[in-house]
Amino acid sequence: MSKNALPATQILPSPVLLVEDEFPIQERLLKIMRDLGYTTEVIRVAGTLADARRLAAAQRFALALVDLGLPDGNGCDFIAELRQSDPSLSILVISAWSTQETILRALHAGATGYLLKERDDLEVMLSIRSVLRGGAPIDPFIARHILAELPQAKEESADTGPARVVPPSVLTAREAQILALVADGKSNRDIAEHLQISRYTVECHITHIYRKLEVSSRTKAINEGRLRGLLK
Repeated sequence: MSKNALPATQILPSPVLLVEDEFPIQERLLKIMRDLGYTTEVIRVAGTLADARRLAAAQRFALALVDLGLPDGNGCDFIAELRQSDPSLSILVISAWSTQETILRALHAGATGYLLKERDDLEVMLSIRSVLRGGAPIDPFIARHILAELPQAKEESADTGPARVVPPSVLTAREAQILALVADGKSNRDIAEHLQISRYTVECHITHIYRKLEVSSRTKAINEGRLRGLLK
């Protein structure tokens, strides 16, 4: 058992619902859950909202890990459904999306906590442990982002009514360059060699691209880039 697993004396809430459409992320989260002491037998995995709804209708869950950018819709809608059917359910969002509007929508829908996918395994594990212990973890980047917007939001609310939503930041020149290379079908290794930078740097840039475009995969980033006129 991992040294980060919960104490043997603590009963792990189960079953667990994992809603994530990308297979590598599914595998990563399953490994983290196993390190916490869970067995795969008590974890149900859904890659779409339709699958998640079928699983939720078939049984009651004690914990849900939910992505937002799913092939057939936004995970926020599903979070609201889960919360309505079970007010005590612990729901942790693990997403690449980080705009204030999306974050607040998820929290208002009933999410217990919100974490960005870019966090390393230990940070994800600690956030899950916090939820299991009754906490409400919020990703540090998200907390800073929301706090930074609060004074502006309050001022705008007083002057003009409801605060406006700040649009997502545009990509930097380097991020736009990397997005174009991604659209050309190049791997992270290919991009690193082409730009003569480290593969880790490429991965960091791609994470930032996902965050700004509110997507969770290369295909979605390309499609969103084209919709926004960022790609020719």
